[in-house]
Amino acid sequence: MTSEPDRPARYREPQQARSAATLARVLQAAEHIASSAGLEEMTIAGVAERAGVSVGTIYRRFEDKEQLITALTERMLERREEYVAEQLGKAEPSLAGVMDAYAHALLRSFADSAIFPELLRVRGARSLDRGGRTILEIHRLLLEAAAPYADQIRRSDRQAALDTVARAILGACFHNSVRPDPVTGETAQRRYADELSDMAITYLLTPNRPRTTLT
Repeated sequence: MTSEPDRPARYREPQQARSAATLARVLQAAEHIASSAGLEEMTIAGVAERAGVSVGTIYRRFEDKEQLITALTERMLERREEYVAEQLGKAEPSLAGVMDAYAHALLRSFADSAIFPELLRVRGARSLDRGGRTILEIHRLLLEAAAPYADQIRRSDRQAALDTVARAILGACFHNSVRPDPVTGETAQRRYADELSDMAITYLLTPNRPRTTLT
């Protein structure tokens, strides 16, 4: 079996509750600094100061800043998976309710931290690979939540239709997060998520239209 030299060593996971609490505090501090000043300005010393721990405490967990950023990326992606699952679990029991919950959860997930798009965009293939796993998990969560109402879908291929709306809403939410003029403010974001959900429902409830075959 070949080794993977480009894959960073896994940071040391905490084994005790106290260590886990310290790690959470460190990652929260890292996220705050990165969001306010940018990844390039984030330093181990700055994170330690904000988290109220020694620099040595961070280096006992992480080899370097790169490994800390990798852990921060994982933490933020895991939180998004958990948040989408939570919101879909509370969705109104209908196809429209599921689409509403999905659109609002995704838009909120991408909008709640300015640093999140940068983490995926600039950290290279490893972050994109981890982000891809989150996309697959979010997609699975939507299919699971929509399954009880699949008979309401009027497209000829229900699975493909759900895949289409999942990709469309995800793409729209990510695109909004990287635009120079994103939708901001709770009211505007709620309206935008409603529009995305309405678009998805209209598509799912509309039968396929006849296509003219070009000869």
